[in-house]
Amino acid sequence: MEVNPNSQQPTGSNVAPNALGNIQRPGEYLRQVRISQSKNLEDVSVDLKISEKSLEALEQDQYTNLPEATFIKGYYRSYAKYLGVDATAIIQRFDEIYQNDTGLLPNKALDDSPIKIMGKLPGSNSDRNRKWLKRILIAIVALVLIWAVVVAVQKWSAKKKVDVNATEQQNTMQVVTQDSATTTPATSGDQLVLNFNRPTSVHIVDGTGKVLATGRQADKLSLNGNSPFQIRLDDATAVTLSLNDEQISLSSYTVNGKADFRLSR
Repeated sequence: MEVNPNSQQPTGSNVAPNALGNIQRPGEYLRQVRISQSKNLEDVSVDLKISEKSLEALEQDQYTNLPEATFIKGYYRSYAKYLGVDATAIIQRFDEIYQNDTGLLPNKALDDSPIKIMGKLPGSNSDRNRKWLKRILIAIVALVLIWAVVVAVQKWSAKKKVDVNATEQQNTMQVVTQDSATTTPATSGDQLVLNFNRPTSVHIVDGTGKVLATGRQADKLSLNGNSPFQIRLDDATAVTLSLNDEQISLSSYTVNGKADFRLSR
């Protein structure tokens, strides 16, 4: 006698079958195991996170009320693992009867499936957050590098400007004497000699009111004029001074590194 494999089998016994029968449908087999373990469908639905409606369709092998074959196989595997039975025979039996029930191959989706594959799911919020965090960190590093380059250029420009200004100041030193700064001793009057160990600004006027020297000086300076001399030195420690070959100590005239005094012979 031929038995229709699509017909429902008697389910009056609460004793779980040891294995899937030769003609038994996979959903019916899982239902019998669940009943034998005294598990209700509501608890199974909560534990497996599968709706009761889907579980009922699964146990009744109503594949047209379920998603495509790939999902059904996933349900079977989860359900079998939950009940502690082997899923291999269940999946094999499903492949055998699925085409007969739906007219489709087990790897083909149903046209009227309540769940359709929509393509690759977008990344989770945590994935997106990590991507944005990575982008923000890269932007911060780039800004820091740009800021460091700008600061370095500004420092280099400022240093170069200071060096240029110092050179210009040194090159624009002006010495004024009656005969426009001579190193030749005059036949009359007094002679001032200034030696410098570093550049500094000077201003010297003789007793007649003539400006003998003014501006920044770095080399030896010999001046002739009439005493008394009005002398101003911006850095007295950078200068040694003699009047008519007599060394003059500047310490008594120096205040805060500067000297501004009247000198006569």
